[in-house]
Amino acid sequence: MMPTAAEPEGHTPTLIACFLHFDVCFMLWVLIGALGPFVFDGTHVQAGLKGLLIGVPILTGSLLRVPLGMLSDRFGGRLVGVALLLFLFAPLSLAWLAPAGIGTLLPVSLMLGSAGASFAVVLPLASRWYPAHRQGLVMGIAAAGNSGTVLANMFAPRLATWLGWQTVFGLALLPLALVLILFVALAKEAPRGARARSSSEYYGALTQPDAVWLCAYYCITFGGYVGLSSFLPVFLHDQFEVAPVTAGLITAAAAFCGSMSRPFGGYLADRVGGVRLLQILFVAIAACYAAVAVSPGIQAAAAAVLVTMIGLGLGNGVVFQLVPLRFPREIGIVTGLVGAAGGVGGFLLPTLMGAMKQSTGAFAPGFLLLSICALAGAVVVRARQVQQAGWSAVDGGIRTVQS
Repeated sequence: MMPTAAEPEGHTPTLIACFLHFDVCFMLWVLIGALGPFVFDGTHVQAGLKGLLIGVPILTGSLLRVPLGMLSDRFGGRLVGVALLLFLFAPLSLAWLAPAGIGTLLPVSLMLGSAGASFAVVLPLASRWYPAHRQGLVMGIAAAGNSGTVLANMFAPRLATWLGWQTVFGLALLPLALVLILFVALAKEAPRGARARSSSEYYGALTQPDAVWLCAYYCITFGGYVGLSSFLPVFLHDQFEVAPVTAGLITAAAAFCGSMSRPFGGYLADRVGGVRLLQILFVAIAACYAAVAVSPGIQAAAAAVLVTMIGLGLGNGVVFQLVPLRFPREIGIVTGLVGAAGGVGGFLLPTLMGAMKQSTGAFAPGFLLLSICALAGAVVVRARQVQQAGWSAVDGGIRTVQS
């Protein structure tokens, strides 16, 4: 049934379909990180290479977000979303059936990274169905599909213990097939479809300071969330000698809290203003990273990581409350750009952590650098607000301040 003008306030089946799409894609996006203790066990891979291999799918997904966002604007999010799910059968089958080893893992990582581009496809598809005053909550619900991290870290290590890590990739074909069927059945294009965008328009968006700073903010929040979600199992296993299954459960708990806090971040931003809330969150995130760095044992580290992920999840919701309000006519473009920047942040985090561990012999310097980055984000948000070069909170929302 075609959408009609009688549905101006939204379309729940499409919102559900977008959540499921992002959920299964996010699960596959971080699957290699969740299986890291098994994949790297006995291979004598150095810490720097571990971080790089875990980060490769995150980087691939971030780089693909802009072109897939453009394709979604041209051909529709539903069609592109279906094509993406179909493509993901290839890397899962390769990882399952090909000989085990780093030689197989690298091409699998590159292809599996395309799952991260789901972000730029399904968020605009859901957003176009809803009015401005509901964007924070709606975008938070759709993007709460990053709870796929929870599924990957909760079930993948346990299944790998029983069946072997390669078999886990084969089992992942089952939820992928189910979500494909549901997405085809539920997702609909909004009445106000997207206009096809050119590469020059993306470049034009990047010339606007607000878009650039949104990218930077999301690099910190989403980059931190997905980067930690991917690297935590290796960090906990290498730093505290935690068993892989236990490391997966701790990561799953932290990822769940971060994922569930995302819609609440958007909701709060709708009420109190995203700019004001983002400043507070960046300071809190900086303090949490520093706490992880100085944690003396697994209990303190796990508690600090849990609070960090909640702060990052709230921050994710806040940033994407700002996107459609600041760029209502360029939402597809800016969503792709901001999402890509977040993915780059997710690639940099495990790469940085692995490199710092290899060069210094400890993870603490890496967490301290992350703390400095978050604190710098708070300073920038505050400075731009004071200078009236960005946004000003108005009635729980935002408006552009003309200089």
